Formats: sequence, C-alpha cells, structure tokens
Amino acid sequence: MSKTIIMTTLCAGALWLTACSGSGPGKSSAEGEAEASYKEEHENPNTVTFSPEQIKSIGISTGAVETKQLSFSLKTNGTLRVPNQNKATINSLYSGVIRTLLIQPGNTVKKGQVIATISNPSFVQSQSEYLAVMTRLKLAEQEVTRQRELTAGNAGALKNLQAAETEYKTLQTQRSTLGQQIRMMGINPDQLSNGRLIADLSVRSPINGVVSNVTVQIGSYVDLTSPIADIVDNSQLHLDLFVYEKDLSKLREGQTIHFMLTNNPGREYDAEVFSLGSTFEGESKAVTVHAKVKGDKTGLIDGMNITAIISLQKATVQAIPTEAIVNHQGQDYIFMVTDEHAEAEHHLASEAGHDHNTGEPHDHQEKDTPAAGRGITFEKVPVVKGTTDVGYTEITLLKEIPAASKIVVKGAFFVLAKMTNAGESHEH
Repeated sequence: MSKTIIMTTLCAGALWLTACSGSGPGKSSAEGEAEASYKEEHENPNTVTFSPEQIKSIGISTGAVETKQLSFSLKTNGTLRVPNQNKATINSLYSGVIRTLLIQPGNTVKKGQVIATISNPSFVQSQSEYLAVMTRLKLAEQEVTRQRELTAGNAGALKNLQAAETEYKTLQTQRSTLGQQIRMMGINPDQLSNGRLIADLSVRSPINGVVSNVTVQIGSYVDLTSPIADIVDNSQLHLDLFVYEKDLSKLREGQTIHFMLTNNPGREYDAEVFSLGSTFEGESKAVTVHAKVKGDKTGLIDGMNITAIISLQKATVQAIPTEAIVNHQGQDYIFMVTDEHAEAEHHLASEAGHDHNTGEPHDHQEKDTPAAGRGITFEKVPVVKGTTDVGYTEITLLKEIPAASKIVVKGAFFVLAKMTNAGESHEH
C-alpha cells in the first residue's frame, strides 16, 4: 500500500514540472527565441553572432562592396638571362701550354685585361720570319729605286726593273700576312726587334664581366678548341617572362615590371618590357616577353628564377579594403551581415546611449535601447581575389549576395577566429 502511494506522488510531481516549464508567463517566448538562435548558429557553421559589446570592444566595422578604379597587373614567372652578345667563352687562336693563370671564378675583369699567358716555341719562329721579311723588304725597295734610275738613263734593262718590283710586292704581301698573324697573337709587330722576341702570348678578355668558370690550370695544353674561361657581363641582364596567349594582348613595350627572386622574395627589382616574343615556347602556349632590368643589379645572376608583376591598364571593378578578406584552409572569404534588423538596432543603440546635445551617455542605455542583449550575425561568403592597389582588392563573389549588403570591412580576422573556435568547440 505504501509503495503505491509513493509512485503516485512521483508521477504527479513530474507532470507538474513539465507543465510549469512550458507555461511560465513571459518565459516561453524569450527562452524559445534564444534556444532557436543558439540552435541556428551552431547548426550553420558559416555564420557567427557577436553581441553589441563584443563588436564595440573589437572594433568591427561594416561597409559595402565599392566600385573602384584599380591598376590591373599580371603575375607571371620567368628567368634572368644575359644576352649571348654579353657572354664570352675565351679560347686561344694558337696552341700552347698555359704558363700563367691570372683569374679565378668570381673575379671581375675588364675588356682587354690579360687573364692568362701561353707558351710555344713556334711563336718566336713567326716573329723571326716577320723580322727577316722586313729586312729583305728594305733591300728590295732600294733595288727598285736603283733599277728605276738605271732604266731612266737607258743604262739598265727593263726586265730587271720589273723583276725588282715583283720581288718588292711579294715581300710586302708576306709582311702583311705575318704581321696579321702576329697581331692575332696579341703582339704589336712594330714593337719587335732582333733582340726582343716574345715567347709567351697574352690571352685577354674580350668583354667586361665576371669570371663564371675556369676550365684550365697551369701546365694545361690548349688549342683553338680548348676553352680557357667563361665570362658573363651581368650588367646587361634581362628578364625572360613566360606569358600565356590569353594575356599577350594586354602587354606592350615600355610597361613597368616589378619582380622578386623566387628563392629570396625580400627585395624588389624593376624592369621594363622592350620586346614581345612572336613564337610559342616548345609545346606550351606561353610566349616569351623580354624586359631590361633597371637600377641596381646586385645579387642578380644569370639563370635565377623570378616572380614578376606586370603593371597593366586601370579598370573599374568591384573592390573592398584588402583587410576585409581573410583566408581559411586555402579559400578567401568575406563576411556579410545577415541580420540587417539587428545591425540597425545596434546603430540605434549606439545613438540612444549618448545625448545628441551633450554627448554624455544615458544611465538607462541597456534598458531603453532595443539592441540591448541582441547581436549581429555574419555569414562567411567565398570570393576570388583579383588585383590589389591602394589598399583595395578586386573580388569576384562565388556566392550571390543581396544588393546593398553590408560586409565586414574592419575586424574580419576576429570574426573568422570566433567562427573557427566555435566550430572546433562544436566538434568536440
């Protein structure tokens, strides 16, 4: 009997609690809205709600997508190149043994500077033949003069004069040939004498530049096919940029390029387009665009990979402040206000909290303002970034938004942080 009474009492109490929870005056509607709002926020991972106090303390500001005139640019990759006319592979026109080597990789050399000397006994023989021809030529000239005088006085035969003139012209040809050979050795024939013959030939740099490679050592035997060193004139560096067919029409000579080294993006260099390619590179649809590097070229070397930005024409596009765009897991986003009524109430609350005449806050701000206790909901909207200029970035919306929508223009990072943390907490 006692057990039946206890069970009846417990059931009646449970029914009473259930009835109270759903029928309290003024409680069901308020708590129901709060519960629905909480449920909606946590069921939609792309939205997050901030209270007016949070918005004020963080400094979140909203604005609209604007129409801006931005300078368009094209991002591309390329390589630093030195034109072939500013590179030199140094060879000797005559074979011989390296006697001295005066350079090493990294040295800066001037045009005409001696970089090595080559020794060969045959060099002396050519000079001796030249001096012998010079002596015979002097005697032949005297003989021509004498035969002309004899012929003029009818004391000599004409054939003797002709033979003397022929010998003289033959020796002149030999002198010219040997003299040219000696000059190619780097020796001035006018400086030769019987007592001073040069056994070592000087190898000189044909251009200004930096030694990039040395392929011989002292004692190496070289000939016409043996390279001694490579020299590169980096002062004539230019860019070879690879631009696809669809972008080629946007380029023209004289456009400015800003570029950075791929492996060292901390410094920016400038260049200017001077030539557009007319053929595709290999099987790709890329065309080579050539640009001359301007200003200081310190640290730039032939063959380096670069990333370049080509400045194009100005265009009017949809843009927002760059700081309004955040990136999450590789995708760019902006935040749109989805509860416009709440935002309007937030502005009314801000105005109602201050006297328009005195600027002093009212003591009953939270009591009298309709936004008290309410927040603003922001929705994450995916976008694609375009060109960036003067603090604004062009955007392409990947999701349609209502006309005149408000977006977060300041504090977007904090909105993303709260949304991300809320998502992680919900998962856990």
